[in-house]
Amino acid sequence: MGRNLYPKAPDMRKETTQALSDGELYFIIHNGIRMSGMPAWGPPSGPDPDSWALVHFIRRLPRLSSIELKDMEQFNPQSPMESNEQKEEEDFLNGKPEKK
Repeated sequence: MGRNLYPKAPDMRKETTQALSDGELYFIIHNGIRMSGMPAWGPPSGPDPDSWALVHFIRRLPRLSSIELKDMEQFNPQSPMESNEQKEEEDFLNGKPEKK
């Protein structure tokens, strides 16, 4: 679905995103962008520490190590087909007999 968004979702590590101020990033996260695939994530009123945490995370993205990226992969959503393929691969590598 994300591949077909208009406008395209930006690479948060690139200079275009990193050049935005913290306040601009917060505003986008908290309020979303109308007529795009970016929904509002902030509560309607009151403090919003989660949006600020995302601003800090976006600032960290360009400096993530390969180990940190690998650790984060476990949180990526997978389709049932991808999950099954991964399980079959792990079973094979662990010497479990192949199912027919």
